[in-house]
Amino acid sequence: MPKRKAAIAVGGVAALGAAALLLPNANASQDKDQAAGAAGTVKTLKAADASNLSAHLQKALGDALAGSYYDGAKQQLVVNVVSGDKNVIVQAKKAGAAVRRVDNTTASLKAAARTLKTRATIPGTAWAIDPRTNKVAVTADSTVTGAKWDKLQSTVRSLGSGMATLKKSAGAFKTLVSGGDAIFSQVQGGGVRCSLGFNVTASDGTPAFLTAGHCGVAAKDWSDSQNGQPIATVDQATFPGNDFSLVKYNDATTQAPSEVNAGNGQTVQITQAADATVGETVFRMGSTTGLHNGQVTGLDATVNFQSETNPGGVDTVNGLIQTNVCAEAGDSGGSLFTQDGGAVGLTSGGSGDCTSGGETFFQPVTAALQATGATLGNGGNGGNGGNGAGGQAGAGDQSGTAAPSASPGDNGAGNGAGDQSGTADPSATAGDQNGAGNGAGAGDQSGAGTGTGTGDQSGTGDGSSLNGSN
Repeated sequence: MPKRKAAIAVGGVAALGAAALLLPNANASQDKDQAAGAAGTVKTLKAADASNLSAHLQKALGDALAGSYYDGAKQQLVVNVVSGDKNVIVQAKKAGAAVRRVDNTTASLKAAARTLKTRATIPGTAWAIDPRTNKVAVTADSTVTGAKWDKLQSTVRSLGSGMATLKKSAGAFKTLVSGGDAIFSQVQGGGVRCSLGFNVTASDGTPAFLTAGHCGVAAKDWSDSQNGQPIATVDQATFPGNDFSLVKYNDATTQAPSEVNAGNGQTVQITQAADATVGETVFRMGSTTGLHNGQVTGLDATVNFQSETNPGGVDTVNGLIQTNVCAEAGDSGGSLFTQDGGAVGLTSGGSGDCTSGGETFFQPVTAALQATGATLGNGGNGGNGGNGAGGQAGAGDQSGTAAPSASPGDNGAGNGAGDQSGTADPSATAGDQNGAGNGAGAGDQSGAGTGTGTGDQSGTGDGSSLNGSN
């Protein structure tokens, strides 16, 4: 087994805990879909339905609501309402939500967040409204000390009693770019690595994928193998402010399946973009640490990263999803998704690691799609394109070619990936094409469909890859 595949396989073993939770019911409902028996009865909801109900109530009632969250134990949407607003209470109950009376209005919580932005935009700080506590949750990483800590602490106190909480994080907030396996780029001073998020179709109909904005700002051309030929080029990149990139495959015939490779030979079909709900369980896939799960802990979070280009400066990103899912360097851009196939976020950054835990923040996918004009779903028009991110190699120095009957995700069609043999498609070109079909399966086969072959490169997809990306 090539060293690269062996190293990735180890990462897949580490992810089995989350896979065991995810995979048995990957395409099934998380909860029993029960309807309310009468008006005012609290509905039992799966997380996706709770998210939809929350969005509906937010649109109908606006800031009259003081936030909402999903109670996973009771399988209910809990809506916060300031005491005395009887009309809101009636409407929320009629919709099937559980109502909880709280003290802080949405307007007062947003005002507190604006004060923090004005007076405490300090590298290594973050804040988000936590509907479970009805307060603004403020976090400072290990670099916030001395006068900076005193300034942050005094600002939080000035917000008033019962308005905010403040805690220290053991790690340091940072974007999670690193050198190593996954999607790669060579820049002045060395190489960088990120993770592919979700395959999409760009507004012009060409195949593309989403990843983190700080990855797209750091490098323009991306490969599916270290020091390999570029297979995709950044079309749009936004960071700071937001944190997303749209990267188009160079080969317009690249097959880009709408799925996440969850490891252990399993995939989760991605069927829609979904807004996050506080309290729901989510899964993160990244090239460094594989599959991990946790809960959404905050929405519309603001994170102040230490600027990597301006010493002493701050790169502020707004509108992020805050979670307790772990992540490490190289996981940037990786997918955050739900068990039933909802694309939720792109890994932005955070503190901690997958040994000690920590906080991780994600760019919402819905906002990235709206800004770029891209849509979820397969890209390309089929045909004999080379491999996309994480795909098999072209013929190059490989012996033997795939049988004409090879199915996607089995042998791939065209020249084999090292351990395949059979009969080549007549139209396959050594080192450039992969023959017919797309070889887009899980396991140690293809990546994100078909894109540009890499000649003498070996196949890089495996059980721990994301959407076929390593």
